[in-house]
Amino acid sequence: MSAVQRLSWGRYPAHPQTLHAVHWRCDLPHTLSAIVHTHSTTLPFGNGRSYGDSCLAASDHALHMRALDRFIAADWEKGLLIAEAGLTLEEILTLCMPRGWFLPVTPGTQYVTLGGALANDVHGKNHHVRGTLGRHVRRFSLIRSDRLPLICAPEENTELFTATIGGLGMTGLIEWVELQLMPIQSSQIDTLTCRFGALDEFFALSREFDARHEYSVAWIDCLAKGASSGRGVWMAGDHAPDGPLTISRKRRWTAPCTLPVSAVNSLTLRLFNTLYYHRHPSAQQRRAVSYESFFYPLDAISQWNRLYGPRGFQQYQCVIPERCAEAGIAELLRAIADSGRGSFLAVLKRCGDLPSPGLLSFPMPGVSLALDFPQRERVNHPLFDRLDAIVRHAEGRLYPAKDAHMSGADFRRAYPAWERIEALRDPALCSRFWKRVTQI
Repeated sequence: MSAVQRLSWGRYPAHPQTLHAVHWRCDLPHTLSAIVHTHSTTLPFGNGRSYGDSCLAASDHALHMRALDRFIAADWEKGLLIAEAGLTLEEILTLCMPRGWFLPVTPGTQYVTLGGALANDVHGKNHHVRGTLGRHVRRFSLIRSDRLPLICAPEENTELFTATIGGLGMTGLIEWVELQLMPIQSSQIDTLTCRFGALDEFFALSREFDARHEYSVAWIDCLAKGASSGRGVWMAGDHAPDGPLTISRKRRWTAPCTLPVSAVNSLTLRLFNTLYYHRHPSAQQRRAVSYESFFYPLDAISQWNRLYGPRGFQQYQCVIPERCAEAGIAELLRAIADSGRGSFLAVLKRCGDLPSPGLLSFPMPGVSLALDFPQRERVNHPLFDRLDAIVRHAEGRLYPAKDAHMSGADFRRAYPAWERIEALRDPALCSRFWKRVTQI
């Protein structure tokens, strides 16, 4: 078995993973057995875009699924696709978009694998309309160390179907996935954009416009204080009713190396936030943009995680229930602004009430806030403690796919179905995250 070493996308915690590649589906059982024989446990590893330690094997020896990148079958009349788990969303879009189909749900990067997207039950800017990815998965094949390969679907091996969607890779190796795609007429996105001066204006815009648009999201100035606290830029979008069905071919800028220190600091952050806020119109502006610029703005910078320096970063993403979302988000933003810390891309969006079939799905009816923090333990630890207390008081929860610090008590409180996952966990699989939050 050939092996390389990788960190998670956030580079924290710094536990390099020795990746054991598998190139053919038929080799999965043997490769899994060989790794477990030597290292006791392992974990499937896709394209390395998870931020924290949910993608890190407890043994630091992971099974690299990325080479399983083949399309198996497609029905272009119905928009049904069967593909191996190692395919990235970008590769899926390259095939399906010229044929008039799009991903029903997409996260903020197109470089995650299909298996990883299912294991984290990803959500996107249209959660209020279509829920999580798990709602659009028809079936998948699961390979475990303790039984023969299984086909999992809503009516077949149902318990493993619900446990694997959002199950963080604990229930087995996802071999292939059958996904229902969404029809589109154009690869362009018709957008509606305007800036807002305070948090209450975001909630007013969301209440007025979310139901009218497929996609809705806001950028927040995480350092604004006082009357301007929560100011930002609100964006809605819909697939254009006509136009070309083309794949973006934009040239991407690449961060050539890991910077010796983080480029994200209070000075650069304040400068960027001020410029970004004022470059957007105060009145509503409509225009058509490419799907890449709307869904995947950070993908324009290849290896952008290098900008945070060798210590990396942590993302803090939480969701606050609807009944106390406005007060809870306001309190979170005050705490972040007081710290003078944060990221260029702070994202605020409303989650809908469509339930996921997954047992550990992150979204709930309410509002989600996400932003990145350069890794500085002395500063981050007290700030995260303060943010966690706010989320806990509001009965919200953090996103396991992005987490590198959540306490076991907070995880078990927010995700009571974890015990069902543990009961179904493949004994050969364990992540550093799972070990950290489930050991009582």
